[in-house]
Amino acid sequence: MAQTVRSAVFPVAGRGTRFLPATKASPKEMLPIVDKPLIQYAVEEAIQAGATKLVFITGSSKRAIEDHFDADSELEHALTESGKDALLHSIQGIVPDGVSCIYIRQGEPLGLGHAVLCAQPAVGNEAFFVHLADDLIDGSPGCLQQMAAEHANHGGSVVAVENVPRENTSSYGIVAVDESDRNRITRIIEKPDPADAPSTSAVVGRYLLLPEIFDKLGNIGRGAGGEIQLTDGIADLLTESPVYAYSFDGVRYDCGSKLGYLQATVAYGLKHPETGAAFREHLQQVLTETPE
Repeated sequence: MAQTVRSAVFPVAGRGTRFLPATKASPKEMLPIVDKPLIQYAVEEAIQAGATKLVFITGSSKRAIEDHFDADSELEHALTESGKDALLHSIQGIVPDGVSCIYIRQGEPLGLGHAVLCAQPAVGNEAFFVHLADDLIDGSPGCLQQMAAEHANHGGSVVAVENVPRENTSSYGIVAVDESDRNRITRIIEKPDPADAPSTSAVVGRYLLLPEIFDKLGNIGRGAGGEIQLTDGIADLLTESPVYAYSFDGVRYDCGSKLGYLQATVAYGLKHPETGAAFREHLQQVLTETPE
């Protein structure tokens, strides 16, 4: 049976070592794409999908995320006094009325599955979203809203998937599906070698999960890398409850990698209402210049 999804979980405890030294003192989720940090794009997508409870699973040196979503009366006053109404509106509307933010510390870095398990007290016995902010997906409507509609059609849990080159399967959770049953997942494997991968359909950073996943995560123990793997919890869940693979409509940018982050910056810069035209002209100039 389908459920209304009101909670969105954001695992943001990782250190972002691939972006050092930029992430030494600032969370990777605060890296900007043009003029908004990655975590704000994530929150906007969740709110668009109907989430009213935002649960951030945090770690050390993540205070900047809390500050970003908190009110800043001093800054608001300064913008008001200087007549910068557009900028004032841009910071006042980050978290709309009726939407709450909850912060839970992940005491140990025990993996994505453990981070999701930490959210149980806030989520309760309801279906919920999990959003990985460094997977930026440009879709209309947003990926989570698409997944909520898919869940409304047939219930069950839903995970977003994308086709990847076979040589890259060792970087993802890979699924096999029953195409005759709405792409119901029959098998999921964490980071298989290309020769062992059941398909090239890779799980990416969006999940809509039923609350039964918490029991699975609490009982599976540590898996690959000595961590509690969300993939292992889903593997247990699908033996008792349907889990569906959903091929979303949109473009995904892997902002956990430097190349993906640069690609996202260019793509969003080109369509930004303030910068788009001038940025496009600049790129064309750069690409046509003869190297020295």
